[in-house]
Amino acid sequence: MDGHQREVGSPDLFERISHFQLADQARAAGLYPFFQPIEVNDGPEAIVDGKRVIMLGSNNYLGLTRHPDVLKAAHDALDRFGPSMTGSRLLNGTSPVHLELEEALADFLGAETAIVFSTGYLANLGAVSALIDRHGISVLDRDVHASIYDAAGLALGKYTRFQHNDPAHLDRVLSNLNPDQARLVLIDGAYSMGGDLAPLPELREVCRKHRTRMLVDDAHAIGTVGPKGRGTRTHFGLEEPDDLTIGTFSKTLASVGGFCAGPHAVIEYVRHFSRPMLFTAALPPASAAAALAALRVIDDELWRVKRVQELGERMRLGLSDLGFDVANSATPIIPIRVGDEVRTAAFWRDLLTNGVYTNAVIAPAVPRGQAILRTSYIATHTDEQLERALQIFGEAGRRNGVID
Repeated sequence: MDGHQREVGSPDLFERISHFQLADQARAAGLYPFFQPIEVNDGPEAIVDGKRVIMLGSNNYLGLTRHPDVLKAAHDALDRFGPSMTGSRLLNGTSPVHLELEEALADFLGAETAIVFSTGYLANLGAVSALIDRHGISVLDRDVHASIYDAAGLALGKYTRFQHNDPAHLDRVLSNLNPDQARLVLIDGAYSMGGDLAPLPELREVCRKHRTRMLVDDAHAIGTVGPKGRGTRTHFGLEEPDDLTIGTFSKTLASVGGFCAGPHAVIEYVRHFSRPMLFTAALPPASAAAALAALRVIDDELWRVKRVQELGERMRLGLSDLGFDVANSATPIIPIRVGDEVRTAAFWRDLLTNGVYTNAVIAPAVPRGQAILRTSYIATHTDEQLERALQIFGEAGRRNGVID
């Protein structure tokens, strides 16, 4: 039988998915907001379709992607180690830069130790799947990042959920679990779509009551939240470090990669039993060096942390005054609630045409019918850029029926 023929009655995989034409239809209508090539990325501005725009769709919160110290560190590591270690961390992929970065991360977060993964996504997959065996259970905030859902799915143990940012519901969920099961509560410190913060003190109290550990994904909080950008814990003035902290280098730290920080014994266990650690190539040393340099810049240039926090508050008020629904954001991530997906795409296109780049977010990243435009702000945005952006938001919002 020809390799492309099939027996009668057996479903053909490609036929089953050939009905998906929504992306092509959106492209034809000029309303496809994804995979947009960024031709030049200068930080607060970018060039898209040959036109310079104000960049309000980046996670480069402190504006470090073009910082000279970060660029030099990456260049030096590239010259020393080349573009890749061509092996896993377990075997030949660990460089001195990886170890130095792990030590600096632990010190930055007040943790005993840390381990570096190739991406933040893999950090969640690696930590959770290693720790939750068939005798354990993960308990997720409903709004956690997709990588946490995938991590819970990869783990051998089951998972359940509690209502977003609801300590009372978490208390009830934990009360109903088998007392013989080891539990790990999984939350975001700062939520990537809504920009809101987890009520960490109350969640900690519930976890202690039930002898339950908690993992905090602080990917969007590091560098943006807390007096010195140390994350959600410091925002609430909590002295004791999180049980486990997950983070990424692809946002504030201007690179790519991720980490898990926590007690030495736990991190050592993850180091030796995490499949995403053992069976994938190590983070390139140049990426590790860039993240390490960015971490140092945060301490040396704390004005960046203060500036991005001030800009977040200013834009939150400015957008709200225009009539936009900006939800409960408490970070430099500010969503604009639109609802209808077609209207969201049209609003996105109008903004881009007039010089503002944002992120259109639709299901499954948010619930169906609750589409948003996600905006985010950079410490190096100028006052003039943001005043101009607010003007464009108002005009485009009225044209597209998002505001009156």
